[in-house]
Amino acid sequence: MKTTHLFAITAFAAFAAAGAHADEADASQFSVKVQSTRGVAEVRAEAMNPVRISNGGTGYIGLTNSATNSASVKAQGAQSARAGQTSKGEIGLM
Repeated sequence: MKTTHLFAITAFAAFAAAGAHADEADASQFSVKVQSTRGVAEVRAEAMNPVRISNGGTGYIGLTNSATNSASVKAQGAQSARAGQTSKGEIGLM
């Protein structure tokens, strides 16, 4: 009985929430009149040559040559964690 009652309440809540999102049938509120100042060919040509992100940007920098291997980095990380030098969680002491 409790399960059936809970299911009925959940179904009613789902149908009530779906009905609260009323909208125009043709989605006319999203139509915006835009006048382009550039041609399609010009935009496509620009899209074929994207802007390259250099060092300091947010893109992929590439592989770098380093004298440090991953095993020594992992060992240093484990050592600093054991010494309590790394933060834990969102509010940790450095």
